[in-house]
Amino acid sequence: MEFLVKSARPETLKTATLVVAVGEDRQLGSLAQAVDAASGGAIGAALKRGDLAGKLGQSLLLHGLSGLKAERVLLVGRGKETLSDRQFRKMAASAFGTLKGLGGGDAALALFDVPVKNRDVYGVARLLLESLADGVYQFDQYKSKKAEPYALKKITLVTAKTEQAEVERAATHARAITAGMALTRDLGNLPPNVCTPTYLGEQAQAMAKAHDNLTVEVHDDKKLRELGMGSFLAVGRGSEEPPRLVVMNYQGGGKGEQPYVLVGKGITFDSGGISIKPGLSMDEMKYDMCGAASVLGTFRAVLEMRLPINLVGLLACAENMPSGHATRPGDIVTTMSGQTVEILNTDAEGRLVLCDTLTYAERFKPRAVIDIATLTGACLVALGSHTSGLLGNDDTLIRQLLDAGVAADDRAWQLPLFDEYQEQLDSPFADIANIGGPKAGTITAACFLSRFAKQFQWAHLDVAGTAWVSGGKEKGATGRPVPLLTQYLLDRLQQA
Repeated sequence: MEFLVKSARPETLKTATLVVAVGEDRQLGSLAQAVDAASGGAIGAALKRGDLAGKLGQSLLLHGLSGLKAERVLLVGRGKETLSDRQFRKMAASAFGTLKGLGGGDAALALFDVPVKNRDVYGVARLLLESLADGVYQFDQYKSKKAEPYALKKITLVTAKTEQAEVERAATHARAITAGMALTRDLGNLPPNVCTPTYLGEQAQAMAKAHDNLTVEVHDDKKLRELGMGSFLAVGRGSEEPPRLVVMNYQGGGKGEQPYVLVGKGITFDSGGISIKPGLSMDEMKYDMCGAASVLGTFRAVLEMRLPINLVGLLACAENMPSGHATRPGDIVTTMSGQTVEILNTDAEGRLVLCDTLTYAERFKPRAVIDIATLTGACLVALGSHTSGLLGNDDTLIRQLLDAGVAADDRAWQLPLFDEYQEQLDSPFADIANIGGPKAGTITAACFLSRFAKQFQWAHLDVAGTAWVSGGKEKGATGRPVPLLTQYLLDRLQQA
């Protein structure tokens, strides 16, 4: 789908379908009023007949209105009040749901007279384009019969000349972010017999071949042993698929400028290992690499925008399987940092690959480190599927990420990281246990990681509830938290 921006009066546009918003009580914004006047009051007449109440998400298609160059006009209800982000997304989804079923090859959206809480024209345009792109996404590469292509190929955002530059900027950012989200979703939706640790490394290398300012190294199990990553290696011992640490280094900023580091959990399939999971819905454990996929997706967005920053991505990739070689509950391993870990549950494996990768991140002398992981089912219980969990050791970094989540409509919520929780990880045999018991599972997992993040500003995003949608026909990766991460990086440039 092609997304364009055009400065024009909507009533003068030649298009297959022109979309304008209508509020309850026959409320017309300035753009809808102009279209109504040009059509000789056709919209107002339809409203008086009661054809559309203007409630949020309602729609009405009008054909052959005189005085307009548009072949048809789609009225979409926006309700009574200033809209929240969620309400605006519902309105956009309603409009797109009608548009993609029509025969026209293009559409023009004149929706910038719809008020959205706490959003300027840039923010509204970003929200609109990212909502539309979400509706366009399909994953059918393993189906014999592909989905029928939409007749709709092009959508134009209609804006005033005074706002065109901001809408164009929003469109540039939205295109890059949605491309990153699509890559993240594709990787997450791939079957685990295709998307292995080796495959993720190959995808990063392919990205580097296309961009001169990106370099990629893929460290194999031999290199991991040389680095002393005993915890990382313990996770992949039961699998025929070898583990990989993928190191991505984007140099868009000044030489010697400290980079931001993104660390992604990349467990390409998580059976639980010897502490095996229940069989029900185990197929969804292919999504346990969505943290690593979101790092790749964020790199895609950053590369497309050519952001002037230095950025390092570390993908901690392994497959967690049971076998005669697999790590056992009760085993003790030595991490790259020298700390020893008693593995009480092999299904708490994400923190085992991440802890060594966080230690590896020290060599880059980072400005900040953010790890992204589908780490704990406890986070899904606590926050559901709408909000990512956020913990860390630096209040400024936490606030920056919370603000970025609000701006990107990809929200996170801070959970505490008090010292009292650390005591749940005490082990009689090693420096630390890899689980802290049934209470506060998300927090104790972050407590574990914090032991390996003392040399830098660090934040942890638990996306176990937000990285994919479970069950039914809607099952699939969401592409989150690519919008949050990309917005965080954009904000750092604006505040530099």
